[in-house]
Amino acid sequence: MAKQVLLIQGGSEGAYKYDAKLADSLRSKLGPTYEVRYPAMPNEENPDYKSWKHFILREVLQMGKNPILVGHSIGASVLIRILADRNQRQPIAGAFLIAGPFWHDHEFWRWDEVALPHDAADHYPHGVPLFLYHGEDDEVVPVSHLVMYAKALPQAVVRRLPGRNHQLNDNMSEVARDIESLG
Repeated sequence: MAKQVLLIQGGSEGAYKYDAKLADSLRSKLGPTYEVRYPAMPNEENPDYKSWKHFILREVLQMGKNPILVGHSIGASVLIRILADRNQRQPIAGAFLIAGPFWHDHEFWRWDEVALPHDAADHYPHGVPLFLYHGEDDEVVPVSHLVMYAKALPQAVVRRLPGRNHQLNDNMSEVARDIESLG
């Protein structure tokens, strides 16, 4: 049976279409031993944390034992917030977060429902690998947000990718390599 991967898109008008290239790249790099699910998130142009959380948790339950979770942009922020929730203990194999906005930066980057609690590192599931990726040429989310996530979640493996944009130039090679490293 193929290992299950769930890719959560970013948010904004057209995000599902743009992030489909990330899903295609991940499928290509991982090959047939992985099934990459890429559902369209509700109301992508105006994401709502509660509806996205409910949708994601329903998907995870349908995937069976120890799915691999990948999030891009707002999808990454929502995933890490779910995983840092004290009440969320759905077993997963790993979390891979790409270009996630850090919602404590300043007024422009403020979304209280998704902002990490100050003790997020203590509530992230123990022993679950966590990877953070950010292109150094990201034109949407400043790379400084990666630094803030790394400080809030010191257990994460951090990958700064030179020459890569918000979409990682549609190349998920590093993410696929890290997923495969889970064994």
